[in-house]
Amino acid sequence: MADDTQDPTRIPGAPHPRETVNLIGQDAAQAAFLDAFNGGRLHHAWLLTGPRGVGKATLAWRIARFLLATPDPDPDDMFGAPVPATLDVSPDHPVARRIAAGADPGLKSVHRTENEKTKRLRDQITIDDIRALGSFFQLSATDGGRRVVIIDAADDMNVNAANALLKMLEEPPARTTLLLICHQPSRLLPTIRSRCRTLRLGTLDPQQMEQAMAQAGVDPGPDATALAELSAGSVGDALRLSLLDGLKIYREVIHILGTLPNLDRGRALVLAEAAAGRGAEEKLDLLYTLIDVALSRLARTGALGHPPPVEAAPDEGAILMRLAPHAQQARAWAQTAQTALARARHGRAVNLDPAALVLDTLFKLSEMAPAR
Repeated sequence: MADDTQDPTRIPGAPHPRETVNLIGQDAAQAAFLDAFNGGRLHHAWLLTGPRGVGKATLAWRIARFLLATPDPDPDDMFGAPVPATLDVSPDHPVARRIAAGADPGLKSVHRTENEKTKRLRDQITIDDIRALGSFFQLSATDGGRRVVIIDAADDMNVNAANALLKMLEEPPARTTLLLICHQPSRLLPTIRSRCRTLRLGTLDPQQMEQAMAQAGVDPGPDATALAELSAGSVGDALRLSLLDGLKIYREVIHILGTLPNLDRGRALVLAEAAAGRGAEEKLDLLYTLIDVALSRLARTGALGHPPPVEAAPDEGAILMRLAPHAQQARAWAQTAQTALARARHGRAVNLDPAALVLDTLFKLSEMAPAR
């Protein structure tokens, strides 16, 4: 099995997308790709878009396995190989085995890499990561002469990397398919988007969420409803919440919001320190994500005049209604959230103390809260 310790495309504790057997809830996207393949209209570049955690990476790896294991259809051969009806490839197929081991010579995966000096993951995909594809394209192709590149996520490319990729899209290598996973297409160069065919993936319904989590080996138990509420149809987000104690963190965030404007400094400090210890980068990311979710639910409560129909924490509805009783307060919370979270992002970018940043954010929220 490949070493995924520094792979940002994998949720810690969950299977890697290449290990996920089935793709749940995205039949339309799979059918669209298969139709293009069977009709001899295989585009050289595909843009897989949709919210985070709905299966874009799983689809990319399914397509890669399929392309490397399946010969081209011959529309003039009435008695040739049968037209594939699904993207399924047997786990025992040699291509599937090599991909599972991270050792197929026809496949290249590009993602954010480790900075050799800091030993931390870079914030962006760099031009060197894209230029490295040049040597990959020069290798002799195997398994029918096909090559596949997965870029996860294309949104992470810096300007130079994006321009380098654009040149490849303008003069695509023969027998090569590029699969660009993209959470926010608006962040890509329009010229990149125009040279790709788009596959859009949607959010999952509660039943599909339950099936996808079971496939990943996670049983949400009594927390299933709260996980579905906070993840908004993203199984990736639901897995992250479940595996990193996200519900416990969210409930603590709501409890602390409930103490405003008289911030419970003791509990705030405990929360900040828990998300800022050694090796707690994932927890810190999750904490700020959940603060953002809480503030979004808070602003929506004031705008709509009622709390969300499903509570994700004890007394959440009452707390949100007290803090945002009307639309004017909702707008103020939305502005505060934008300012506080931007301030936190800047602080993290310049490596300020994480615990101090979390406390600073909570103090800013305390200043905004209406008197009891």
